[in-house]
Amino acid sequence: MTEQKHILVIDDDPDIVEAIKIVLESRNYRVSSAPDGSKGKELIESDRPDLIILDVMMRTIDEGFHVCYELKNEERYKDIPILVSTAVAKTTGFDFDPRQDEDWLPADDYVNKPVMPEDLLKRVERLIAGD
Repeated sequence: MTEQKHILVIDDDPDIVEAIKIVLESRNYRVSSAPDGSKGKELIESDRPDLIILDVMMRTIDEGFHVCYELKNEERYKDIPILVSTAVAKTTGFDFDPRQDEDWLPADDYVNKPVMPEDLLKRVERLIAGD
């Protein structure tokens, strides 16, 4: 039997967290969550995830950008894949392009909310596989 992969969801919307949790647990992922970046970083310290799903707009409109940048620039965490999931484009009109904007948001993948369960699972499976 293969080891259960751990996914940390950092998002301040409990309904979004619960929906993501249901989808991921249906594929036997172990899911934990944090409502903001500082609590998320505490959880990463105590229970290192195999993948992080990170919202952008939490306590501030760009909190997730800062968390992503910090994690990817810290040696011990830079190899944890990060999937940014956000409604920032819809809310602000800013359209993020991971190929052009990776210097300041070095996420491994990016998806706009709302994300369909099948799309979420495909992205998660690809990132955990290291593709």
